[in-house]
Amino acid sequence: MRHGKKINHLGRKTAHRKSMLANMACSLIEHKRINTTVAKAKALKQFVEPLITKAKDDTTHHRRLVFARLRQKEAITELFGAVATKIADRPGGYTRIIKLGNRLGDNADMAMIELVDYNEIYNADKQPKKKTTRRSRKGAAAKPVATAVETSSTEEEE
Repeated sequence: MRHGKKINHLGRKTAHRKSMLANMACSLIEHKRINTTVAKAKALKQFVEPLITKAKDDTTHHRRLVFARLRQKEAITELFGAVATKIADRPGGYTRIIKLGNRLGDNADMAMIELVDYNEIYNADKQPKKKTTRRSRKGAAAKPVATAVETSSTEEEE
């Protein structure tokens, strides 16, 4: 039975697993989506979502907590800057895992993990729609065309 065994160890020692998840989280923050195995994507989701929640409140304490886990200044800047402003009103569920099928080499289950707010295909209905009011130019455009037609017809008659 697996009572109390919440963490998937991914077949790695603790230091290797933490480093791998930190690197994958930095890649996810930088590129907004990455391809990996399903098991790693699920582990990464548990790793990165609390960090994104901390990024919503931009304090020195939260920056230091996140930096202790990620260890890359560029990723911290991106997370607390662009990503935090984009997900500010979302109460949770910042990532999405989409299964892609099996890898050709070893038949491993592959998945794409992405930040939810950065997918334009799924968020197409949430984009602000353009105004649909049409402006008619009948009055301005019709008069010059009509005068041009009248002058050309009178020149042909003469």
